[in-house]
Amino acid sequence: MKKSIIAIGVLCILLVACKDNKTTDNANETKTEVDSTSTAIQNSTTEENDKTEKEVTLDLAEVAMNTENLSSFVDAIEKAGMVVKIKGEGPFTIFAPTNEAFSKLPKETLENLKKPVNAEKLEAALSYHIIPGNVDAKKLKDLINNSENKKYELITANDGKIEASINSDKKVVLTDSKGSQATVVEVDKKGKNGVIHSINTVLMRK
Repeated sequence: MKKSIIAIGVLCILLVACKDNKTTDNANETKTEVDSTSTAIQNSTTEENDKTEKEVTLDLAEVAMNTENLSSFVDAIEKAGMVVKIKGEGPFTIFAPTNEAFSKLPKETLENLKKPVNAEKLEAALSYHIIPGNVDAKKLKDLINNSENKKYELITANDGKIEASINSDKKVVLTDSKGSQATVVEVDKKGKNGVIHSINTVLMRK
């Protein structure tokens, strides 16, 4: 009888020990999973911060040069000798025509503007796309919505005027002094000296 009682006691001790070990193992596994998740989140946050920091260290000329669909715009500012200007302190807001926007222009007109003899004309045409100050997408929409007739007049770097409004698709539309319209298709390409918004049509000044 004593042997049976002793055997049952030993069995109970073994069962409790096994349960404790299993609980400890589960706790360790849970802690490992939490630690792994925490590390992954920290790494992801660090990568995002590094990316944002890298983007903000670029000036607007470099931002444009690193944007694939602005290669025609970059070529134009190089031909006009404006790279140094948009690398300046600023801040500037640039409505940069995309490659597709430039392709809408007559080929002859564009090639003629890019000739060294017409550098001043090209600079004037491109300066019409530059607004002094840092106007991101939210600020631009706020300016439009808070204006009396929901149309806001932007003054360009060479004292031109562009009318900004919002269409039925809730996209910003720019109307140049000739009455032609360009839609803002991409926003908030940020640099350390301002911001670039891409537009689908080249703006023209009278």
